[in-house]
Amino acid sequence: MTSWVFEGTVLPAGDSTRVTVGSGDPERLPGRFAVPGLVDSHCHLTLGAGADGWPALFGADFARARLDELAVAGVSAVRDVGGNRSVTLKLATTEDDGRPVVIAAGRFLAPEGRYFAAAHEPVAPEELLAAVETELADGATWLKLVADFPEVGPDGPIRGSVMAQTYETDLIQAMVELAHSRGARVAAHCTTDIAGELIRVGVDSIEHGTALTEQDLQALGARGGAWTPTLCASVGESPSETPEQRDRRLARSEQAAAMLALADRYGVRVLAGSDVVGSVAGEVDLLVKHGLTVTQALVAASTGAQEYLGLTGDGNLVTYDADPREHPEILATPASVVLNGNRIA
Repeated sequence: MTSWVFEGTVLPAGDSTRVTVGSGDPERLPGRFAVPGLVDSHCHLTLGAGADGWPALFGADFARARLDELAVAGVSAVRDVGGNRSVTLKLATTEDDGRPVVIAAGRFLAPEGRYFAAAHEPVAPEELLAAVETELADGATWLKLVADFPEVGPDGPIRGSVMAQTYETDLIQAMVELAHSRGARVAAHCTTDIAGELIRVGVDSIEHGTALTEQDLQALGARGGAWTPTLCASVGESPSETPEQRDRRLARSEQAAAMLALADRYGVRVLAGSDVVGSVAGEVDLLVKHGLTVTQALVAASTGAQEYLGLTGDGNLVTYDADPREHPEILATPASVVLNGNRIA
């Protein structure tokens, strides 16, 4: 048995200290700065590109490979917000010190034609509450509501279709009340101006939130809610984008920066999430570029997320050779990673 010893500055607080993780013969960790584990709060462990290029669900081997990648990057916990429920709910209810902790929402909750066909089993409005009951019975502690989406056909989103609300507001409220009565919470995919209604009926976290307003943030913060901007997905540049797509992306970037400047004022818990296309390190970089201080972005990716998700960070430590507050890019190259008391990198 080995105990891992770190001497240096622990972030985000910035305390200079000596930290020992595990028990046994002490061995010093490299690096001068550390965080108690990163958290990916918007992750899809079983979602990837299918043969046609559109999102599709994959199995346990795919998820394990993804968890291994996250672990060596210093991620100690993930909130999986939609995927192959037979895989993710099992991961969430099975202890394994060799991988990040998994908090899972199970399946995507969306009606037919309002999400990618190969990535979900449609849930008709009259079946929504029963589907929620099933997810909760099988161990889901979060639910993933696809609250708005364009029309989707066999070949992907239908060009020119309207981004619309997927379920009636009263039904969403009943779903949220059911989840809360069982101690679960609801994360809602939302990219339109229905965010205010979702917040009013009790949704706990807004995912993406590219149309959030100041009033939405005020209401969300008053309830102790969270926002996961997933900037990697919403403002990440694509080499093949058209001028029109570029203009929309820049508008989303400007909107995100304006709202991030207000989130702390209203007590909204900002969370860092990679979605399918990014990384926690990349998301921290984008959060900083959109106006958060490096410390605020580190909180979103570590201790703040741990607190919001009911985790402690005990047994986890990621060390770096340089100060992430001065060099945020260093988050992509840890000097060492200790996960659940085991050094894995």
